[in-house]
Amino acid sequence: MKKLGQAVKAFWKKEDGLGTLEIILIIAVVIIIALLFKDWIVELIERLMGKADDEADKIFS
Repeated sequence: MKKLGQAVKAFWKKEDGLGTLEIILIIAVVIIIALLFKDWIVELIERLMGKADDEADKIFS
């Protein structure tokens, strides 16, 4: 078990950080997911903003 932990630590130390390609791929995946769920996200935000507006009306009425 110690050898596994040492191997993971050695691998982690060898990593120089994220390269440009990895960052571009992550951004592309996030954009694709956002486009796939765009309608759901817009509906959710509109519903939340509507609830917030209703609550604000109750407070200031």
